Amino acid sequence: MTKEASKLVYLYLSLIFASVSSASASTVKCSFKQHGSGNTIQGMFVFGSSLVDNGNNNFLETESKADYLPYGIDFPNGTTGRFTNGKNVIDLLGDQLKLPFIPPFQDPSTKGSKIVHGVNHASGSTGILDDTGLVLGNATSLSQQVKDFEVVTLAELEAELGCNSSQSLPSYLIVVGVGGNDYMLNYFLRKLYLQISIETFTANLIDSLAQKLQELYILGGRKFVLTSLMPLGYSPVINRPNHIGTPSALNYAAQLYNAHLKTLLDSLKTHLSDFNFVLVDQYNIISNLTYSPPSTTGFKDIHNPCCTVSLSQGGIGISCDRGGKACDDRTAYMYFDGLHPTEAVNVQIATKAYASTQQDEAYPINVSQLAQLQI
Repeated sequence: MTKEASKLVYLYLSLIFASVSSASASTVKCSFKQHGSGNTIQGMFVFGSSLVDNGNNNFLETESKADYLPYGIDFPNGTTGRFTNGKNVIDLLGDQLKLPFIPPFQDPSTKGSKIVHGVNHASGSTGILDDTGLVLGNATSLSQQVKDFEVVTLAELEAELGCNSSQSLPSYLIVVGVGGNDYMLNYFLRKLYLQISIETFTANLIDSLAQKLQELYILGGRKFVLTSLMPLGYSPVINRPNHIGTPSALNYAAQLYNAHLKTLLDSLKTHLSDFNFVLVDQYNIISNLTYSPPSTTGFKDIHNPCCTVSLSQGGIGISCDRGGKACDDRTAYMYFDGLHPTEAVNVQIATKAYASTQQDEAYPINVSQLAQLQI
């Protein structure tokens, strides 16, 4: 059976499962708690890497950690494991949706009533491919994140809400932010380009991601938010001594991945009529901020990290020095460390994701519109 045929079979089985789930969903109502947001979204379940991790790596044996200052220097609760100075995109989207902070899955206290507004499964340094997260230690792969969600989180959610996932998940956003590490920490760092073309590698990534999205759909997810890759070649780590790749090669990889991601999401929507999504185009958002005058954006430094970057902590010059210095005006910097944006940039991304009517920022609709859809 060809790969394309396998995809069609998988989609067909998904449709069958969806029809069965829909038939049973009408008999039981979930006991949702009202949170006064005025929309139909009860919470978010989050998957991905450090751009959306909110503390899972605190509990894992990995070099990829943000559980120390200056990370969290501007966060209301202090240092929590978020890879920025303040809030990440997930926190800010939650603010827009009037949701509480989403707890990290790996925290032992994330159980019971704490999960009714969602759980964050993301893990810093991980990727779509299982071996990507091994570069810096024991990150949770995307495959394992989905498995943890299915086996642990959904069982807890069913107990709390009194309904199964096909009945509850249409009322949640499924947020996926992943892929950059597969290039930076895998394809380029491991010099896989000597063995496989970037086009073939990207096609493999998209095939793997498609399978994960279909698994989440089968479980009951109907409202998906995915982020494109940022312009990886603009990251400050590229301007430091590094073994990752050239700016042009990294940006080409990101553009290639983003084009394939958009095609995949359109295809899923074509085959699964109740599959709804927003693609947040971080590439365009950050590119526009990079090339706009500082007088309009407020970003006076678009090249350098705000914190003193370590060449040992976290590896390859990405992470801040433990207990090191941070710039005084964090709103003037685009990047907090060698890779991750400042809260000020995250505000721009989250705001555009939630409300932009420009399809080169939020495609084909925005998160606010997605939240209002009746499923």
